[in-house]
Formats: sequence, C-alpha cells, structure tokens
Amino acid sequence: MSVASEVRKPGRPAGPAAASRPAAAKRRKRGLEGGLADFGSHGEGNLARVLSQPLADYYLVLVSSALLVGLGVLMVLSASSVWSSVTNQGDAYYYLVRQLVFLAMGIPAAWWLSRRSASAYAVLGWLGMIFSIVLLALVFTPLGEDAYGNRSWLRLGPLGTIQPSEFAKAALILWSAAVLANRTKTLSDPRRLLFPFLLGFLVIEGMVLLQKDLGTAVIIALIMFAVLWFVGAPMRVIAALGSVGAVVIGLMVVTDPERMHRLFSFVNPSDAVSDQPMNAIYALASGGWWGVGLGHSRQKWGGLYNGAQTDYVLAVLGEEMGLVGTLIVLCLFFVLAFTGLRIAARSSNRLLAYAASGMTAWIVIQALVNIFVVMRLLPVVGVPLPFLSQGGSALLANLVAVGILLGAARQEPEAARLLAAGRKTRQPRMTSVVDTRR
Repeated sequence: MSVASEVRKPGRPAGPAAASRPAAAKRRKRGLEGGLADFGSHGEGNLARVLSQPLADYYLVLVSSALLVGLGVLMVLSASSVWSSVTNQGDAYYYLVRQLVFLAMGIPAAWWLSRRSASAYAVLGWLGMIFSIVLLALVFTPLGEDAYGNRSWLRLGPLGTIQPSEFAKAALILWSAAVLANRTKTLSDPRRLLFPFLLGFLVIEGMVLLQKDLGTAVIIALIMFAVLWFVGAPMRVIAALGSVGAVVIGLMVVTDPERMHRLFSFVNPSDAVSDQPMNAIYALASGGWWGVGLGHSRQKWGGLYNGAQTDYVLAVLGEEMGLVGTLIVLCLFFVLAFTGLRIAARSSNRLLAYAASGMTAWIVIQALVNIFVVMRLLPVVGVPLPFLSQGGSALLANLVAVGILLGAARQEPEAARLLAAGRKTRQPRMTSVVDTRR
C-alpha cells in the first residue's frame, strides 16, 4: 500500500483520491503494505520494546547515519591519502580536510532542519528548487568546470568545486512532497498528478543530461519513479514513464562512444581499457573475513586510481575491513532504509510521509547502484556511495536528507506528544536573593 493510503484521517476512505474499493484493493498490494508502521513494535522481546518507544525512529536514524558518516570520514582518510599526495603536492590530507569542512556545515544544517515543521519544509522545497536550477544554470557559465567527461562542477571561491546536482536531488524530493501532498484527491488523474510534478523533474533532469552526467540523471529518474510509487500513482502512468525513460537512456548510451565502451567492458571484461572495475573485485577478495588492516589497502596505490575515495570507496573498505566491515555497512544502510520507511508509514502528515519516503528511496537507490557497480553487477555509472564517498556536495546533501528524516521522526504522533509533554512539564528556573545585611 502506498504512503498515501497509510497516512489518513479516521473515518476517511483509505487510498489516494478516495479511490473506489477495487482500485484501492489493488494499490494495497504495493508500497508500505503489511503494517510497517507497527512492524516490530508488538511483542515482549527487546526489539519490540525498543521499537515501541515514541522516539525510536529518531534515534535509529541518528545512530545509523552517524555511524555511516564516521566510517566515511575514516575511509576518506585512508582511501584518499595516496591520490591526494599525488595530485596536491604531497598533501595527503587535502581531501580529508575538505570533507571535514563540509561535515562541519552539514551537521548544523541537519540539526536545524530536524527542528522545522511540515509547512517550513514546503517553503524550503520551493526555495530549494529555485536555488538548484540557478546553480545548475551557473555550471554552463565560466564558473563551471569539466572533469571526467562531465561538466557538472561549479567553482565557488574558497569552497572549491561543488556539484549542484547533489543538492537538486534533495530539493526535488522536498518540492515534490509539497506539491503532491495537496493533490491526494486527484492522484488517479494523470494530468493533475504529473503537472507540475513531471515538469519539475524534467527541468532538473534535462539540465543534468546537458552536463553529460548520465549516472546522476538515472538516479534522479529512479527517485521520480519511487516517489510516484509511494504516493500511489496508477501503475499505467509509472509503466508509461518507465518505457519512455528506458528509450531515452538507451539512445544516450548507443550514441556516446564512451558509454558504449563502458557497456562492452561490463559484458566482456577482457576487452576493457580500464582495469578499475576488476581491481575493485580484487580488493574485496583480498580483504577476506577481517581485512588487511586499516590503511593497508594495496589497490588504493594505483589499481583504483582516483576512484579509491569516491566511486570505489566500498572496495577499499572491504579490503581493509574485510567481509565483516562490508556487512556492517550494509546493515547500517538497511537500518536507515527500514527506519525511513517506518517514519513515512507512521507520519500523520502527508508531506512528511512523502518527504521521508523520498529521502529514504534516494539514499537506498544510490547506495544499491554504487554497491552493484563495485561488485560488477552493473556497468560503471559514476555515482558516489552515500555518506562514505569523498565529496563535499554529496555529504552535505545526504545530511540534509538525514535532517528531514529526523524532523519527520520528531513529528510522528506519539513522538510529538511526548516532546510536547516534556516542554509543558519543564519548570521555569527560580532564583532568589538572600539579604545578608540582617
């Protein structure tokens, strides 16, 4: 069942647009069906007691994302040291310092966002869309920079380069949540559903494709389909858009020699010019159960080139921390995904539900694409691993998503009541003055 049918007021029919009972019954077969809002909360075990706490989702998101960010900083320190020394006059800590600067900006931003209301998120969604479009347009000015065949970066003085498309992902999700939250009664009408929702995605998608960043464009398209699925859009609409998207991506691949080369390299690794994908497999294989030790990766010394700290950071982590370390990362992403969808299912506000499910889908989809590329289950598409890959723009955007998830968790009905009761029971501080002259 969709988020739209999970979030409803008592006495009103379930499902978006108060659909007919047969249509609603069909929609219950997909989405957050199965009582995810209450999953694990009932029973007598320790897990049930933890999940039944009003602020359980808040702390699960906080802890899992904090651990992922901590592992990311550790891996940027280890994985980027060699490449940073080569490209920055022997400064092995250049990328680490840059990552810490964006982390220092992202933590306060996440905390501030976690204290905002649903109405504030609606305003921020529209402002974020305008801001993202402006930044993406500036990429085509002299401020833009080319790298690795894409023109996706913007140089902003002391901050160095940023990638506006990372911020556009968060802005699109928040904006689409604000748009669709007011259209629950017309979601079954494709015209009302897709305008201006589809227009906003097409504008951002078009600007990203003009930058030749197909990997980011694919992630944005998958986010769009995830949002439509979560709000309970008709499957015929999703299927039609998916068919058009597949044709467009196919045309962009076959008309670009570099993308065709990546595809042929994936199908036949022996003909690949770059040995980066195979070296990632060697890194994972040589890590064994417990890894070769933090900082002792061999592939970061040349086998993975500039990808050691970016697209292939999981390979370095697997080599240094072994299968155990890799499974810990996967478990943390699972906890974050489960909790994000649980927040969406438990939210009484549709905008918060859509925003939480969209942010969760973005993080999970991008993580899966990156992991599949590292394991040679997908052709190289060039997307970072959320929280772990080096990249200030990506880290800051991911922390924005975490802030919104935390804010939605704080506004779950039970959590909101608990926090409100805590504020009411706080006693004002009393001071007294003692006259000692008597």
